[in-house]
Amino acid sequence: MPHLRFRAVEPQTVQPLSKSLIDVLQPLMDCPREDFTFEYVYTTFYHEGEVTPAYPFVEVLWFDRGQETQDKVAKLITQQVRGMIGEDVDVAVIFTALNASGYYDNGEHY
Repeated sequence: MPHLRFRAVEPQTVQPLSKSLIDVLQPLMDCPREDFTFEYVYTTFYHEGEVTPAYPFVEVLWFDRGQETQDKVAKLITQQVRGMIGEDVDVAVIFTALNASGYYDNGEHY
């Protein structure tokens, strides 16, 4: 854990981010590299009855590490995504804090 889900980001962009983001986030989050997961979510966005393009949307599911760490993680994700797509693009990063007692690995909660 953490688990990063990418929407409105092409899979060929998520693939290299799955290494470069671990490189910068792992020391900050203080968790093993193998605990990170990256997911490409195919989505279609709509507005006023029409298909519309969307800006990158990254959802981070994790065990809360405090506001300071969260702020740094959001900035690093934004920088990395912009570095791949373009500096002028808006990037949304949304955090969902998971409760350790509700997260199970092989039938055992944390």
